[in-house]
Amino acid sequence: MDFAGTSGDDFDLIIKNGRIVTAAEVLPLGVEIGVKNGKIQCIGRSLVAAPNTKTVDAEGAYVTPGGVDSHVHIQQDNSPTGDTWETGSRSAIAGGNTTVIAFASQKRQEESIWPALQAYHKKADGNSFCDYGIHVILTNPTETVLNEELPQLVDKEGISSVKIYMTYEPMKLGDGDLFNIMMRARSLGITTMIHAENNDMIEQITKRLAKQNNTGTFFHSVARPQIAEAEATYRAISLAEVTDTPILIVHMSAPTAVKHVNDAQRRLLPIHAETCPHYLYLLSNRLRSGDTDLEGAKNICAPPLRHDATDLEEIWLGLANGTFTVVSSDHAPATFDHECGKLKGLKMTEDGHHHGDFRVVPNGLPGIETRLPLMFDRTFDPSRPSGGFEDDKIRISLPRFVELTSTNPAKLYGLGDKKGSIQPGYDADIVIWYPEESPLVAASEADGPLSQSHADGRGQRKITITNSMLHHRIDYTPFEGIQVRNWPRWVFLRGELAWDREGEGVVAKKGDGQFLKRAKSTLLTGQMGRNPTGMMTGELSYWV
Repeated sequence: MDFAGTSGDDFDLIIKNGRIVTAAEVLPLGVEIGVKNGKIQCIGRSLVAAPNTKTVDAEGAYVTPGGVDSHVHIQQDNSPTGDTWETGSRSAIAGGNTTVIAFASQKRQEESIWPALQAYHKKADGNSFCDYGIHVILTNPTETVLNEELPQLVDKEGISSVKIYMTYEPMKLGDGDLFNIMMRARSLGITTMIHAENNDMIEQITKRLAKQNNTGTFFHSVARPQIAEAEATYRAISLAEVTDTPILIVHMSAPTAVKHVNDAQRRLLPIHAETCPHYLYLLSNRLRSGDTDLEGAKNICAPPLRHDATDLEEIWLGLANGTFTVVSSDHAPATFDHECGKLKGLKMTEDGHHHGDFRVVPNGLPGIETRLPLMFDRTFDPSRPSGGFEDDKIRISLPRFVELTSTNPAKLYGLGDKKGSIQPGYDADIVIWYPEESPLVAASEADGPLSQSHADGRGQRKITITNSMLHHRIDYTPFEGIQVRNWPRWVFLRGELAWDREGEGVVAKKGDGQFLKRAKSTLLTGQMGRNPTGMMTGELSYWV
């Protein structure tokens, strides 16, 4: 779209001299973004600035939509040492995320979803730096919940997604409950998220490990083998097929499980998949800490980190070939140095070493701020010769990066009309990265000193991730010491500067973030209405 010479009276902000990246393409230099009243008003050339128009020169850098991190755990009751809404959303903004979707969790004894939802709204209200939505975790799907409350959840609350667990004793549901939830979600157009691991398998392996005193942190990865994820994934897909329900398998880590998803998609079943940066970068050897389990405890998450580098490559392949729909952080933080944090279950022995019991160490890794830089690090620009980079680390294109981290999560969770894209009418949620072939620019010591960065022979930035540069309240990052080639330089939330890495850092204020009422998903992999395997035409009509 070219609107040469469009009147500056229309714009509060103009972003110029950037390479705009959408889920479809990288636009050429010279295309500018005009913002008015928090919305992208137009994309064009030679936009005219009025006296009061703020103009930002991207200096040739890539410009992407604000990140939509659609799977984060913030200030949940089961993580008392984790991030608050203030610290978690602050960290999100500093990492380029302008929208997050977190979880209100129904307790097993609760007959209704409303107490959990109301309590969670109170925690978030007025405390978020970025815009946010809420999923509901179902642990007690009573008839009242399914038939009366879920319809109100969509129509009145603007919450169009639920999460269910196939593992964790306080939360897991059996196949019958999964079946009934899927049937109800299908009729309401709700997105169903599933944590797929075979709980019985994990439980029995864990008991046998304990009998042989194999409870150190590394054995967390042994207790939850890939086959536990693969079997549960296949079972969840089977339930989705027979109920004709779109589902999302969350935080996938096992190549065989991903293959089950890919096979289902090739049969045009509406099965979506999500993974996270820790399943693309980290291996189970991080759970081995020699004579001490201190470092190993920091890397416990479920599903666990996998054993072999080929596992990581298979997940990257799934991102590149379209099997995965979204990449989230699954930000599930617990502090390390706290008796209720990752140190829980670790004891000092007489020999002066720490030995742990993986069964009681809190699950989950912090990653809300590092998600976008870690993913951006493996991208290439298809519009430039040789992709713009000659690096054996590249795995996905820049448009695919935008699709996985912004556009698809917005569409999947009912925000596709306002978030996740750079186009007229959408919220002006915009990330400007550093120019990748220019001299380094000084940054404040408080917000990621560039003394930790360097340029390679082509002038590209290199930034070493350290916990000291991050903005969560967690005392470690599992990505400590990993180098990435870029970081968000400026982040705009609805047209207002929210992050300035070279200036004040987080410029947004607590409470700037708004709760987002969401519509139904507008993204569907495959097709609904197909006949399940082995059923005769019309067979479903007897009971659906």
